[in-house]
Amino acid sequence: MELLHREEIERRLGSSGGQALHIEPLLELSQIGEVTIDLRLGTEFLVSILTRKAYISVHKSDQDYRGISSYFRPTRRELGDRFILFPNQIVLASTIEYLGLPDDVYADVLSRSSYTRLGVDVNTMVQPGFRGCLSVELFNHVNTPVELVVGSRVFQARLFSVGRETLYNSGPNRRKYFGAVRPAVSRAPDDSDLIKLEAIRERRSS
Repeated sequence: MELLHREEIERRLGSSGGQALHIEPLLELSQIGEVTIDLRLGTEFLVSILTRKAYISVHKSDQDYRGISSYFRPTRRELGDRFILFPNQIVLASTIEYLGLPDDVYADVLSRSSYTRLGVDVNTMVQPGFRGCLSVELFNHVNTPVELVVGSRVFQARLFSVGRETLYNSGPNRRKYFGAVRPAVSRAPDDSDLIKLEAIRERRSS
């Protein structure tokens, strides 16, 4: 596994074929650092809300199961607008940039240090071969609301080559977040192992 440096990132951005890296729009070349690429906060958000239900259920067999999206409210801001992230609040956002990762490269997406120091923490991983705008989970860890500017460089991605092409997108299972262009809620209820685990629980209780 190898961390991609600026020269290799720029080479892949300018190439075609299986090793090509696509980022659109890349508004400024200065977004490419020595070992990272800065990514910008997008215009659409899914804001977590309190409901009368005591918890979020991830099992569709629950009698009072409700879709995950019902725990979030969509909202939109334009470039340059402000978005306030409140303490202990999770907000699903996305990047302005649409990414196309090669089949031999995965990405770690983090908050830039300037925002981590404000209490905004991001840490997610993107599989090789991914296509789409990155869904990013924003969380405010401090007790003071934090103002974010839509379009600013809130995130940074580190790209790693795994040394060979993967089969992430050619398996029998549909990728849950592939191709998204807006923030996407958790699709944990679609995990197939939940059905198997429920069967085990029922056998044990019978």
